[in-house]
Amino acid sequence: MGKFCVSITSAKDDTDRATVGFVVANAAVGSDQESVVFLSTEAVRLAVEGYADDIHEQGFAPLKELLTSFVDGGGSILVCSPCFKKRGLDETNLVPGAKIVGGAKLVEFLAGGTPSISY
Repeated sequence: MGKFCVSITSAKDDTDRATVGFVVANAAVGSDQESVVFLSTEAVRLAVEGYADDIHEQGFAPLKELLTSFVDGGGSILVCSPCFKKRGLDETNLVPGAKIVGGAKLVEFLAGGTPSISY
């Protein structure tokens, strides 16, 4: 099994980028890749339960469904700790599969040459 990382920096400020990032992440997890989505800057809001419920870009599944199917498929959601704290978000209200981490965790995942794409 290979590895794949999708880095997402947008949420409701650019729902197209947020959605497409999770579409690609689902393709990775569906291709038997150890898949991680790294949420940073505004995208950390996607890790808060209920935030993505009303995001639905035309032509794609609703973002809530994409998040759920990614985690159900075995994917992990890593959430940038400083970005999350900067926004004063509630760490006790995370979507299933999301984990608050420091940058070292992402570096560890990528260190062996793991491919990564950013949205």
